[in-house]
Amino acid sequence: MNSLTSHLIPKQSSPTRSLSPLTSLRAIEPEDLDFLYRIENDVKLWNVGITNVPYSRYALHDYVANASGDIYTDRQVRLIVENADHQVVGIADIVNFDPGNRRAEIGLVIEQPFRGQGYGLSAMQALQKYALEVLHLHQLYAVIDATNETCLQLFRQLGYQESARLKEWLFDGREYRDAIVMQVVF
Repeated sequence: MNSLTSHLIPKQSSPTRSLSPLTSLRAIEPEDLDFLYRIENDVKLWNVGITNVPYSRYALHDYVANASGDIYTDRQVRLIVENADHQVVGIADIVNFDPGNRRAEIGLVIEQPFRGQGYGLSAMQALQKYALEVLHLHQLYAVIDATNETCLQLFRQLGYQESARLKEWLFDGREYRDAIVMQVVF
């Protein structure tokens, strides 16, 4: 199976580390079910996405089995992020795919033990390359919690600009928070 591999690109934000780690993006396999179950049912992640209900293993198995793998049919694609040792470190999403206007929303989750090691940057570079060179998209955007400074910094490092602030857009069960739309035009 083909995978999308990021290139080793110098990081500009960390003087102590010169290169981001090599990652690859690949299709979801049935063997990824436990990982998907863990990610989709992590209540700490519910406030960064549109899902706030638990998923059963059955529902996730059904999703993996029935996803066409065709972004033009599904209007989305979920890709597993692996490191150079083929460990699953996260998941990357292209959703709200709009081929007519050549744009899509993107999302990324890197598992806690792998955060802060450059995997997010590397995975985003590979995802952008796929969006630009394979899907021929003109722009990508992400809706990010305004308090998630780490994520906002990652997107700024990749050339995204703040294009909107959505007031009280996200609700975590206790309070509303603003969201920032980050956008890059190729």
